[in-house]
Order: sequence, then C-alpha cells, then structure tokens
Amino acid sequence: MYNFDELITRRGTNSLKWDSAGHADVLPMWVADMDFRTAPVLIEALRRRVEHGIFGYTQVPPTYYEAVAAWFARRHGWNLQPEWIMYTSGVVPALSAIIKALTVPGDKVIAQTPVYNCFFSSIRNNGCELLANPLRRENDTYRMDFDDLERKAADPRAKLLLLCNPHNPAGRVWTREELTRLNDICLRHGVRVVADEIHCELVFSGHTYTPFASVSTECLNNSITCVSPSKAFNIAGLQIASIISSDADIRARIERAININEVCDVNPFGVIATEAAYSAEGEEWLLQLIAYLEENDRAFHAFCAEHLPQFPLTRLEGTYLEWMDCTALHLSSEKMEHVLLEKAQLWLNAGTMYGSEGEGYMRWNIACPRSRMLEGLERFAEFLQK
Repeated sequence: MYNFDELITRRGTNSLKWDSAGHADVLPMWVADMDFRTAPVLIEALRRRVEHGIFGYTQVPPTYYEAVAAWFARRHGWNLQPEWIMYTSGVVPALSAIIKALTVPGDKVIAQTPVYNCFFSSIRNNGCELLANPLRRENDTYRMDFDDLERKAADPRAKLLLLCNPHNPAGRVWTREELTRLNDICLRHGVRVVADEIHCELVFSGHTYTPFASVSTECLNNSITCVSPSKAFNIAGLQIASIISSDADIRARIERAININEVCDVNPFGVIATEAAYSAEGEEWLLQLIAYLEENDRAFHAFCAEHLPQFPLTRLEGTYLEWMDCTALHLSSEKMEHVLLEKAQLWLNAGTMYGSEGEGYMRWNIACPRSRMLEGLERFAEFLQK
C-alpha cells in the first residue's frame, strides 16, 4: 500500500503551486498538480539515471514508443501503432503545434467552454479565433450542446475542434455515444478533432475513458490525440507528451510545426519516467491513487452537503478537480479568488479562467492528503461564517 496521507513539504522546492503563494499560511488548492510523491518505480528509474551523472542531448528510443502503445492497448483497448507517435515537451506545446500545422491565421477553432484555459492562448497565439460551443449545465453535470455544435461547425472558417476528454473543469468522462455524435457533426463540416486526453488515467468507478481515436475508423482518421503521464503520475515538471496521428501527412505537418516552435527536444528524465509509469508497477500505484482520489471526492461532497449546501458541486467522473457553484456569494469569480486568498489564505482557481461560462464558479484541486483537503474546506466554511 502507498501512503497518500503523508504530508510532504513542498515549499522551498521552487514549486509553482506552493512557492508562488508568498505567505507561508496560504493553502494552495489551485493549479492541477498533486501533493503526492510519484510512483516509487519512477523515482528508482530516475535515481539510476541521475547516478550516471551525464545529462547531454537525448534521443527518444524505440522503447518509448513501444511503452506508450502497449499501455493504451492494455489499459484502454486502443491498438495504436508506435509509428503514429510523436514526442514533444508537453500537451500545451503539442496543441499549439497542431493548430499551427493545420490552420492559417484567421481560421476558427471550436472549444467546449468552460474549458482548460490554455486552449484559449494556444488558439490566440496562432492567430486563430475561438468559436465557443458552450456545454449545457444539467443538474449536477454537463452535456454537449450538439445543436449549437452543428451551427458552429458549419462556419466555413471552422477548421478544428479542441476536445477535452476527460473534461477539465466539468469533470465529465465523455461516453462513446457522445464522441461518435461529435465526430459525425465534425465530419459533415470538415472539422478535425484535436483530443487533449491528458487526464485520461484519472477516471472514477462506474465510468470508462474512451480514447476518441479508438471509437471508430472515422474518429481515428479525423483526429489527433495528445497524451502524457504528467497528470496521473505528477511529473509535469519533467515535460514530456505524445502526439498521436495515424495520418503520415498530418504527422509530417505537425513535425514541421514542432520544429518551427522549437519544442522538438525533451529531457532524459521525461523519457525514462514515461517508460517507468507505463509499467505494471506504475499501473498498481495508479490504481491505488485513483481509489484514494475517489475517497477524497466522497469526503469533499459529504462536507459540502453538511456544511456548504448553498454551493452545488458538479458530479466528478474523472480528473481531481471539483467544480463548485458559488453564485450564492454574489461575487465575481475573480473577486472570490482574491478575497479567499486574502481573508482565508485559501487559493482556488476563479471559474472565469475557463471562459465566461465559468463566472460564479470556483475550481478546487483535491489531489492532496485528505487532511489537507478538509482543512481547505474548513477555511472556506470559516470564511463564510465571518
């Protein structure tokens, strides 16, 4: 058994999450990285590499591609070919390179808001225009608005759709039926799907992650997929990701864009960590992590039901990011973030980071020891009492 209850000090390690807070009393529950040590199998593999003591330029070996392909076949039933895989330094650089490769300035890119904030910058930085296809809030979950998507995809300037699967911050794990319907609409209008599946391993009981490209031959041929072990194994700082496309011409265009954007080099630790993560020992650690996160989610919802009933939560199917409706406070999300940081020393993400549809919401990161998560909730409740 792995000890996910251990409180590990991260201040003083140049942690973006903890050392950006400034004041030592701030409890950061914002950016999506975890307060858990990664799997021991990764630590040991990295230790062996460090002991070699030479860290020159790195080539990515065949074993990297084989490990990625074998993992997705075993875990998710997607039999992708190793030659479909390209590497780069992260999913965000991957998204930017794909947009550069497959659009020209002035094209439109569809995103299903509220959604991961870097989608917006990747679209904007490539001279493209966001075409929002807002998700529909239904009770404690979100649904795709297919009628609106049909209208948006029909825009002749719409070239790509950025799919977040599982969805951040809505917590949805899209079903095979939803993905099929989305692709049918995109195919009708010549829109290619770019699937950001970075949270794909963090899926709760009763739900199944379906790689978009595995749904059908049509989905495979009309998509590019971006994956990384960085979220599931807490190794974002090692900067490694894979871009997967079955189309050789598309791969060539993306490879050129990766080189134009100068994100074609990766460090040796990312390669080694990926191979270690996608092993039997890595999988055992991951399964225990998911079980712990599910318990955190249950504890989070139980606390809110008892102490914070006026703040409805979205049902979490995947990721470790709780989405809380805070409209009862009658404050903007940005104001809430500022006031909570100042008055409660609690750092959350303002919902408007993820688009205007996030106004009135706050995002909580519950990937931390349970005692720390409950402390954050208690700070929130005490702030309300004051």
